[in-house]
Amino acid sequence: MLKLCAGAIGIVFGDIGTSPIYAFRETFAGHHPLDPDALHIYGVLSLVFWSMMLVVTIKYVSIIMRADNRGEGGSLALLALINRTTGGKRWTAPIVLLGVFATALFYGDSMITPAISVLSAVEGLTVVEASFDPWVLPIAIGILAGLFAIQSRGTAKVGALFGPIMLTYFAVLAGLGVWHIADNPSILYALNPWYAVQFFLSDGFMAFLALGSVVLAVTGAEALYADMGHFGRKPIGLSWLCFVLPALMLNYLGQGAMILSQAPEVAAQTIKNPFFLLAPQELRLPLVILATMATVIASQAVISGAFSVTQQAIQLGFIPRLRITHTSASAAGQIYIPVINWALMWMVMLLVVTFQSSSNLAAAYGIAVTGAMLIDTCLLAVVLFSLWKWNKAIAGVLLAVFFFVDLAYFGANLTKVPDGGWFPLLVGCIAFTLLTTWAKGRKLMIERMREAAMPIKIFISSAANSATRVPGTAVFMTSTPDGVPHALLHNLKHNKVLHERVILLTVKIADEPFIKQETRCMLDDLGNGFHRLIIRYGFMQEPDVPAALMRLTGCGPEFKMMDTSFFLARQTLLPASRPGMAVWREKLFAWMLRNAESAMEFFRLPTNRVVELGSQVEI
Repeated sequence: MLKLCAGAIGIVFGDIGTSPIYAFRETFAGHHPLDPDALHIYGVLSLVFWSMMLVVTIKYVSIIMRADNRGEGGSLALLALINRTTGGKRWTAPIVLLGVFATALFYGDSMITPAISVLSAVEGLTVVEASFDPWVLPIAIGILAGLFAIQSRGTAKVGALFGPIMLTYFAVLAGLGVWHIADNPSILYALNPWYAVQFFLSDGFMAFLALGSVVLAVTGAEALYADMGHFGRKPIGLSWLCFVLPALMLNYLGQGAMILSQAPEVAAQTIKNPFFLLAPQELRLPLVILATMATVIASQAVISGAFSVTQQAIQLGFIPRLRITHTSASAAGQIYIPVINWALMWMVMLLVVTFQSSSNLAAAYGIAVTGAMLIDTCLLAVVLFSLWKWNKAIAGVLLAVFFFVDLAYFGANLTKVPDGGWFPLLVGCIAFTLLTTWAKGRKLMIERMREAAMPIKIFISSAANSATRVPGTAVFMTSTPDGVPHALLHNLKHNKVLHERVILLTVKIADEPFIKQETRCMLDDLGNGFHRLIIRYGFMQEPDVPAALMRLTGCGPEFKMMDTSFFLARQTLLPASRPGMAVWREKLFAWMLRNAESAMEFFRLPTNRVVELGSQVEI
């Protein structure tokens, strides 16, 4: 348990753990500045504490993390769970779209998090020495470029250092906070929710705008749920309650105590970067180095999360096949997706160069996170009422509180749209269009192929007795588990032969993360040497067709790859008169289909045993 807790601290809490570097500062010195006086400091700290309690502790750690899909978490895993347990009811369609949009917003978040985290840490150099200012951007860009460059080598070795570094970082956060709280213990009164209420009663609209910066303190809460499959619910919950939450709050309280103990004119300068000023002069450079290491770890966690989410989306049919490389022989979850890695790198670099400072990036940060949190509450409503069958009164009150908090934060962040909040929304809309276009186009293509397919029994009775049979095994890959595959018809038409053993193979991805080996294959003997085979994988598993065939029994002699040929159909899309999708979406789907990873590599087929045959499909 202790090892799992240490691992969770090293990976899961990187994003939320680096928030003290900029969250408190942005509330006072951001785009809607507040005077750093007692009313505002007590009010903001009260909002931070109760946001952590309501959003992170109660909503995510205590409730949402119980809604796991066989141990896996995240919006897509929850979506698959809802879809499976509700039996695809009609009202689940908008819920599916919401879940997909939450996934799309994650990509916007995964671009901003590395940029703002690393930039805010490197900006600490200007606190050590003002002359470092021109070097901040080049150093941040160099660190980020190096981080993305090492992704292809995997993070297994570097990951061993994550736990100790983050443990040290959180201990330093707590130590600095306690040091300043000791000088002004009355800051602990800020934990009283009345100060948050008083802040709203006094300032009204300015307090509402302040929520847009306060929410930066809980960014990364959704990562606790998304990474649940790596460490489990209990280690993450224990790490949060016993170590991370106290360390974060002590640091925030320490920043507030330091500001209150200073003269107004000094406080006005300190509030521009209070995190690094918590440390004495001689320890500020080590603190900058430690904070930079922590932000690199936080960025690594987000990048790895983007790879995992993309893999889930591919398996569930929302993204075309992409090349996935495993970077660890022992850890199945450590993967590398080149297209996602380099796309993220260029977008992160663009953000750093365009926005120039972490304060400017803070204006763009938050809207994607709060949008995803609001969608998670919508999905939670389905879970409470339809899956868990909670008492309606209790569930209603709880959801009302969550919706009130999420809508307040989301509304406050909408005011950031002109100042940069448009960026994650734009990225989210583009990603949502791509995800839904691929899912819709793939569904239409499968339907058209099923409509045009010849019944298998008719084909076997007519072709099996007339065509010449040759030794060996032919495996015809097909996305529809009924009818005759196009590749089989083309092969018979052009080569005029059939193999002694013909396998019609469909690979299906289930709505659960893992399928046990003994229940993976479903075999149906169609007669005359023909067999229908369905191989099922979980959405967290990587298909390996040759390995599955080698274990298959009940359809003749053992499979030998040198005697087996794999036939694939490469589809060419044709415009159709019947309504399917808008023309521009059809063209987009065709482009995605052309650039998808080859089925040969995706299913790990031996390259020298694959034959591709073209087919045309109308959608």
